[in-house]
Amino acid sequence: MGDLAQDYPGFRGTLLRNESMSRHTSLKVGGPADLYAIPADLDDLKLLVKQLDQAGLPRMVIGGGYNLLVRDGGIRGAVMSLECINQRELLNGGKVKAWAGAENLQVVRFAQQHGLGGIGFISGIPGTIGGAVRMNAGAYGNGLLDRMTRLTLLRSGQMVVLPREQIHYGYRYLELLPGDSILAVELQLTPVDPVVTEEEIRKDLELRRTKHNVGYPSAGSFFKNPPDQAAWKLIDSAGMRGFQVGDAQMAELHSNFMINRGTATAADCIALAAKVKQAVLAATGVVLEEEVRIVGEEL
Repeated sequence: MGDLAQDYPGFRGTLLRNESMSRHTSLKVGGPADLYAIPADLDDLKLLVKQLDQAGLPRMVIGGGYNLLVRDGGIRGAVMSLECINQRELLNGGKVKAWAGAENLQVVRFAQQHGLGGIGFISGIPGTIGGAVRMNAGAYGNGLLDRMTRLTLLRSGQMVVLPREQIHYGYRYLELLPGDSILAVELQLTPVDPVVTEEEIRKDLELRRTKHNVGYPSAGSFFKNPPDQAAWKLIDSAGMRGFQVGDAQMAELHSNFMINRGTATAADCIALAAKVKQAVLAATGVVLEEEVRIVGEEL
């Protein structure tokens, strides 16, 4: 870490300066973060947050980088990955507590081992539970936060536990205060035979392998589905399946998946998204809204 160790005394995790975010996002685009940090554990995270806040440096948390588009100018301040804060805990009453860095399939498998289920629909969604909570990930009419009982946040440097009644969420949406970081979620699950869960997992992984394996780096579904409509159908009706800006393209296999064919920039991706939105509005009168979170600065 060199002089970084002196700048952040006591920090035990990984610290990288001017780290390209293209290495940490599924679209493989994005400029550098001033500081990229992987805390070793929860105490390490708290220490780093305290030091960053004392220095007046902005900070943000990322999950697996699967629903994230970082602009080409990169991110000022610190980007923190919670990949090491990934515990799963069995609680009383059929509840499971999953920490932000746990991968989605790991959480489904953990619940399955204890005869619990009801979240098999996130099996094939890549990324971590923190990202899944942040976007209220879901499929087949289900949303992860419908199973939530409590949410643990890092707010103003302190751990805060909020009951479901105090949390506002909806389709691909969770209301947070500026600076909030998701640490863990408690999920109310139901008794399910592990064999049944295994079949759910198999079907979900197979479906995503056949329909979502677009062959290039992708952020998954780029646009939210408008009420009672499918974004991909709207994109198709506007003639934008396969449309390309630079090396950014709406995939031929799944037209709501934006892919990087090799050398796409974030600017290409953002320009492509704008053209798709214009075309869909002109063809259908529907305004598409990005599901992918866009952060960082322009060059």
